[in-house]
Amino acid sequence: MTDVAEYCREIEAYLTRKNEGHLIRIAGPVFEQVSGWAAQGVPLAVAFRGIDRYCERYYAKGPRRRPVRVEFCEADILELFDDWRRAVGVTQLADASTDEDAPVKRDSLPAHLDRAIARLTTQRASGRSQAFDRHLDEAVRELDRTRAAAKQARGDARTSLLDRLAVMDRDLLDAARGEIDDTRRAALMAEAQTEIAPFAARMTAEARTRAVDAAFDRLLRDAIGLPVLSHEP
Repeated sequence: MTDVAEYCREIEAYLTRKNEGHLIRIAGPVFEQVSGWAAQGVPLAVAFRGIDRYCERYYAKGPRRRPVRVEFCEADILELFDDWRRAVGVTQLADASTDEDAPVKRDSLPAHLDRAIARLTTQRASGRSQAFDRHLDEAVRELDRTRAAAKQARGDARTSLLDRLAVMDRDLLDAARGEIDDTRRAALMAEAQTEIAPFAARMTAEARTRAVDAAFDRLLRDAIGLPVLSHEP
């Protein structure tokens, strides 16, 4: 079971670092809000990414006028949590009071590819192995070609394009596994098991294994700095 007080302290400490040492206390109604994330099973790593995403948008607007408060980040955190649940296969375990059929706003395919290309280009200078850099180079070149056709792609052509992106995504993750040592691999697996723990009691052994593997892949992606190449129709 998640230790709610510790969960809130971790969020508080992370937000303090994002605010360059300016402490924003999680207390009162905000404590209840963050406790709700813990109760839903929002992994800390997902909450941190949501905070990061809000801060990136906030900083892009110009000089900071005030510290970021955690409640401002909730929409990003819950959207990323929805993505995380779909990826690891625990959407069916969500609270029945939530609307699982609500449409999720997706980026356009060209915009998705633009961000993926930019992220992969940055990673080429990250000091990884030469073999991994070659994978990144090949992926960037193919995505560049795909980007030109993505806007007009329809029907079977679009389906084929999306299928290819899914294959490229799996190939890059396979290559990324060779970039971490056994110690790092074990640490990521332990973190993946912790993320799935709030849902594990209601899952079959097979579903739990799949969920942990999917959570591991997402953590590996974050550790290496890889974007998601696959794109939902």
